[in-house]
Amino acid sequence: MGWNANNVPDQTGKHIIVTGSNSGIGFEAAKVLAAKGAHVTLACRNADKAKAAQAQILKAHKNATVETGSLDLASLKSVAAFAKAYRKKQGTLDILINNAGVMVPPYGKTEDGFELQFGCNHLGHFALTAQLIDLINASPEGRVVSVASQAHRGGRINFDDLNWEKGYKPWPAYGQSKIANLYFTYELDRNLKDAGHTTRATAAHPGYSSTNLQRTMTAGTIANAIFAQSQKAGALPTLRAATDPDAESGSYWGPNGIMEMRGAPVKVKSNGRSHDKRVARRLWEISEELTGQSFALQARTA
Repeated sequence: MGWNANNVPDQTGKHIIVTGSNSGIGFEAAKVLAAKGAHVTLACRNADKAKAAQAQILKAHKNATVETGSLDLASLKSVAAFAKAYRKKQGTLDILINNAGVMVPPYGKTEDGFELQFGCNHLGHFALTAQLIDLINASPEGRVVSVASQAHRGGRINFDDLNWEKGYKPWPAYGQSKIANLYFTYELDRNLKDAGHTTRATAAHPGYSSTNLQRTMTAGTIANAIFAQSQKAGALPTLRAATDPDAESGSYWGPNGIMEMRGAPVKVKSNGRSHDKRVARRLWEISEELTGQSFALQARTA
């Protein structure tokens, strides 16, 4: 049968943020984590949808602890406001799941002038993690989980035109944002280890799952009926990356079926390009410049 939600360890006492968790795999992951005893914060752009998701979880698990927070990853101001509000209200964080994302929208830019997919999927999460990393590092079992995609295989970082101002191509732009998630995970893993922190940086991809992202496309609706696994199944790689005691830092998780489209979550390999340390370091430095956020990972004292 393979690893499933029943294998998620007890999460009592842990504080977990899941971005974009009002629907899709983010919602399913949040629901399981809340059922396992975690204090879950649904970090979402739409407050009404977040409240509706909160109500659904509480209806299914009346003793769960679930809160909502306003987070728009297309606005660095919103990211900063969310991080500040969270620190003031909770003051502790064990697991950050960077799940939210946009997929092949018409060309647009974030509030700060970044191409929408690169800005939301990568830079917004980069800035959010930077502003919460000290809380995560203070946890003995801290983790940062980034949700990537098989689309990373076609992704390249176009440093000469990160915002696609010279001709927008939706799918290559999406691929760029998803391989950026992996460069971020692997570079964060190296930086944490160099500083002596025990926080784990992991990544996951849902395979081909029936979510709102695919349903926005006609072809996606047809493909969903043939190939897609459920949202619950699609959330399992994220849950394993976030909770499995054996999921080491720098690992990547996805379905074990053909072409990793569906199946039980196992450790998988991203493409060779995603492991280019020079590209990862350059992207990290540029991301710090663009977001105005530095991780400041001082070496941990004994």
